[in-house]
Amino acid sequence: MSHRISFRGLLATGAALGGLMVAGPALAAEMPGDGVDVTPATSSIAEEIFQTKILMMGLEELGYDVNSHIELAYPTMHLGIANGDITYSATHWDPLHKAFFEKAGGEDEIWRSNAYIENSLQGYLIDKKTADEHDIDNVEDLKDPEIAKLFDADGDGKADLTGCNPGWGCERVIEHHLDEYGLRDTVEHNQGSYFALMADTITRFENGEPILYYTWTPLWVSGVLTPGENVEWLEVPYTSLPDEQNPETETAEGLNLGFAVNTQRIMATRDWIEENPAAAAFFDAADLPVNDVSAQNLLMREGEDSMKDIERHAATWIEENRKEFDSWLKAARDAAAQ
Repeated sequence: MSHRISFRGLLATGAALGGLMVAGPALAAEMPGDGVDVTPATSSIAEEIFQTKILMMGLEELGYDVNSHIELAYPTMHLGIANGDITYSATHWDPLHKAFFEKAGGEDEIWRSNAYIENSLQGYLIDKKTADEHDIDNVEDLKDPEIAKLFDADGDGKADLTGCNPGWGCERVIEHHLDEYGLRDTVEHNQGSYFALMADTITRFENGEPILYYTWTPLWVSGVLTPGENVEWLEVPYTSLPDEQNPETETAEGLNLGFAVNTQRIMATRDWIEENPAAAAFFDAADLPVNDVSAQNLLMREGEDSMKDIERHAATWIEENRKEFDSWLKAARDAAAQ
């Protein structure tokens, strides 16, 4: 059932029961997006749909005609938004997706919001047992062939790193690190289906085998393999990033994890945003705690991973954070009234 229709239905019912008329300027003030078409996009990562659904429900309350979201690879998504084929996405990682953003036309074609989800961590981890037994705390330790062999799952003598899918952006940082830190001869970057690879990684961990993997937050992985409890972050010897990304690095308990601090922003077609100040204000006001996303992702890991489940999670988050959510809507309505 469309949330937009349901919301308008409530307005109509309330008007009929109370003998009131919701029309003309009153409706325009409440629903500044009335009749405006919106096509959102998200990545192929199902764990990023939740944050998109929350915005879709808000836009519907503002009257926008919101189509079903489209799943696209990040580079294609940026190009689609720049070209106006897609209206917006809530999955732009800044600065990880800097190259995608600039190749699609940058600020001239794409508008970006204030921070939507802040403090998204990325980095490399190994199981705590192996870290403690062999005093491993830095990716440079993997230059030692004997240390690297501890994480060899396929018998080729190299450490097997569960890595990042091509097209996500993080794979470019990992490939850069393998060259920069001299790890090519001892570390194999395993790519494919990240979540299938992580399922195998977790199975090996449960069997007591050493593991080496890349991950990020918000995501359910760190709820299953918890840093500081059964796995440990690895530091990098110094900061080195491709694409002239922000040199500020992420830290976990003071550790240099080697990846730039990332903020997830909402991006939208610039021409569309300029015509829809209510949507711009709504996107700028939106602020989703990173831990809330991780908690929802863990529910997906535990089996609540259908589209209906994700939509329920989004609706529940809105219900539990209604005051905050209403402030986003107010910002939109105020912007439209100016």
